[in-house]
Amino acid sequence: MVLGLRQFSHRTGDAAGEPVLDANNGEELIHVQPGVAIALGSRAPEAPGTLYISTHQVIWLSDVERNKGYAVDFLSISLHAVSRDPEAYPSPCIYAQIETVAEEEGSDGSDSEYDETLDLSKVKEMRLVPSDPTQLDTLFEVFCECAELNPEPSEEGEGGGHDWVFSADSMEREAGEGEEPDWHSNPTTSIGYSNGEHELAQNVLELQIHDQRFEDAEEMEHQESNSGHH
Repeated sequence: MVLGLRQFSHRTGDAAGEPVLDANNGEELIHVQPGVAIALGSRAPEAPGTLYISTHQVIWLSDVERNKGYAVDFLSISLHAVSRDPEAYPSPCIYAQIETVAEEEGSDGSDSEYDETLDLSKVKEMRLVPSDPTQLDTLFEVFCECAELNPEPSEEGEGGGHDWVFSADSMEREAGEGEEPDWHSNPTTSIGYSNGEHELAQNVLELQIHDQRFEDAEEMEHQESNSGHH
């Protein structure tokens, strides 16, 4: 596996077809979404292309420049989420954080996301902007399904993997007794899964947990009121 984002231009047919997948290793195409722009790092989105999601990787191929394309393995995606907050990004999109070679090696090199020359090995963020925002939830579900097919290898052979599923109870236990979980974002504007990072999962669960607390409080008041009448 190549860590991080990489160039991809292997297409079927006359360089105008679908991406060539690694069928020998069981890679299968799961979803195709046309009309998707891609924004790498802080750069402006490129002209729309077609998004291909396979069991192993995410591939974006340009519809304008047939030799241009990018790919990233699911094992290199440490977090993905739906972003609909215009303050975070002007267009609704799938936001992804990417593990890079520089991070793996502990390098403090310059971030090429801000340089004129794009070094894909240092790109840490990717946004996929569909022309039809109603497809975001479908894309997110496909991302989740394929990510779960690619658990992070454990050095000890067990106990590793992506922390794809979080529960309200576990999040409260982590916060500690008598402490409030440290939520910062509005849970209605983003949903996401992360590899070991709980912030987005906490955002999703905030409303659920608070609703449960309100229900518990109302139930206690109702019980106290009933006992007061006897």
